[in-house]
Amino acid sequence: MAGYHLCFYLFITLLSIAHAYRFRVGGSRGVWKPEPSEDYNHWAGRMRFQVNDTLVFKYKKGEDSVLHVTAEDYQKCSVKKPIARSADGNSVFKFDRSGPFYFIGGKAYNCNHGQKLIAVVLAVRNHRPPSPTPSPALSPGPSPDSPDGEAPRRSSLSSSLWASLAVSAASVIFSSSVILGAVP
Repeated sequence: MAGYHLCFYLFITLLSIAHAYRFRVGGSRGVWKPEPSEDYNHWAGRMRFQVNDTLVFKYKKGEDSVLHVTAEDYQKCSVKKPIARSADGNSVFKFDRSGPFYFIGGKAYNCNHGQKLIAVVLAVRNHRPPSPTPSPALSPGPSPDSPDGEAPRRSSLSSSLWASLAVSAASVIFSSSVILGAVP
């Protein structure tokens, strides 16, 4: 019976991982601070955030914080009425909808010195058959920001592939537990 529970837990874990990413603000070694080496909005512009993804803000606890704010408060660097505030040094924010999210440092000075971020979360798409391809005259031109004309893409395995991998892994674990006598 314990093997069955282990298989089920592994299956659910793999499925949940397949649908969300964790992004450390500023990159793998990024630190939430004023005057970053790369502008946070430049960094965010290279990412493809989706609903259920999370942002992780790393900074010194007790010396800084992260505020989720409105667009107006973002523009003004106003720290007076945040939507949410986190000051634990390892702040995690989960995207619960598509659209823009605005973040600033907990001190107006820091915000005015580059500690601010707009993260735009892509719209949720239903899985439908592709629509007919538009004629070449209606196709958008290449992106000016990328040398090959392609917009940066989210590098991931498709959801169906993740689901297949999860089912395969669960089957292997369940079979192993039966062979080893963990499941009657």
